[in-house]
Amino acid sequence: MKIQLTSVLVDDQAKALEFYTAALGFTLQQDVPLGEHRWLTVSGDSGEFPQIVLEPDEHPAAKAFKAALVADGIPYTVFAVDDVAAEFERLSNLGVVFTQPPVPMGPVITAVFDDTCGNLIQIAQMVD
Repeated sequence: MKIQLTSVLVDDQAKALEFYTAALGFTLQQDVPLGEHRWLTVSGDSGEFPQIVLEPDEHPAAKAFKAALVADGIPYTVFAVDDVAAEFERLSNLGVVFTQPPVPMGPVITAVFDDTCGNLIQIAQMVD
């Protein structure tokens, strides 16, 4: 079993696509119109899969869930990076707002940023 698709609930798909591709460096994989929304997926440097579905947060439970996570400072998901400090600097220079700078936490170093679409996202680096 493996992960093929996972979702990040976003409040604006166009803004999310811009942020996830231009700032984070993901690659657009699918952009299919579906009425007022789109089937919109991006993937990282590992190729076509796994993909992140930039999914509209239109359901009332989704909005409440996201707001509760942000209020408590809890990241929605975690992305692996090779060097948290370098990504922190690169993203900060692009104007990305971090709620937690790089912090060593045992076997990992983490940092947390606002994805501009209603989520906190954590980046993590495994430490040898």
